[in-house]
Parts: sequence; C-alpha cells; structure tokens
Amino acid sequence: MNSAIAAAAKNSKNAMESNIRELVKGVLEKGYLMSLGTVDESGVWVADVIYIFDDNFNIYWMSKLYRRHSKAISENSKVAGTITVSGQGEDNLGIQFSGVAEKIEGARYDLAVKHYERRKKPKPSETDDVLQGGSWYMLKPQKIELIYERLFGFNKQNLDLNI
Repeated sequence: MNSAIAAAAKNSKNAMESNIRELVKGVLEKGYLMSLGTVDESGVWVADVIYIFDDNFNIYWMSKLYRRHSKAISENSKVAGTITVSGQGEDNLGIQFSGVAEKIEGARYDLAVKHYERRKKPKPSETDDVLQGGSWYMLKPQKIELIYERLFGFNKQNLDLNI
C-alpha cells in the first residue's frame, strides 16, 4: 500500500512540474524583453534585451561585444533575469531566473529567423549580416521562479533545471 501512495505522490509531483513548465513557456511566449542582470568589476548591472527561447528554456539574444553586459558575461558567466508580462492593474505574471550565460560563435541563421519573427520583421536571407558585428548569447537557466498571481497568489512556483 505504501508503494501505491508513493507512486501517486510521484505522479502528482510530475504532473505539477509539467503544468509549471507549460506556464513558464506561456510567459516566455508572451514576453518580449528580458531584464538581464550581470556583475562586473564595477558592480551589478541590468540590461533589457529582446529574446527568443528554445524548448529547453534556453534564452538567446543578440548583443554587441562592447556592451557592459556582454563584457561582464565574458568575465563571470553567472547571471539572473526577469521577464514580466503583466501590466498595471493586472494580476502579476512573470518569471525570475538564475543561470549561466555564454557567447555563441557563428551567425546562427536559425536563431536569426526566430528573432526576426519575434520582432515582426521580414525573414532575413542567409546572407544578411543580422549580427552587424555583434554575437549571439545564450542563457541556460538553472532555476526559474514563476509568479502567477491568478493561480498561486504570491506563492512562487519553482522549477529547478540544474539536474
């Protein structure tokens, strides 16, 4: 009987995590700007970047190498961020996360197409210089906290991806 209870609890936990993953994906789909927090020798810094994401919740953006957040990532890959999709007078809805970020080499046409779609711009050709001297960056979240006031009040729902 104890094994049946344990199995039911595990199934319940797996179902809840699956629901949280879907809700996080919904926030990523609705959002447009990510506030990216980095640390450098001058202290903490936050920059807003237009992002895209993949099915593993990795978040991508384009940036110039000379930007403060880009320089900071080259020295310290630990980052944090937020994406908020609720407006004034609405229930709070968004995510907070921490993880590691890195510069990605190459033009990555696949990311460029998604990024242009996100910005509602015409699809670039494979020969377009989308980066214009910049680079792609990827943030791999290790922990995501979902804020979904309508469903959970002010109780954050945690998704640990650092497994």
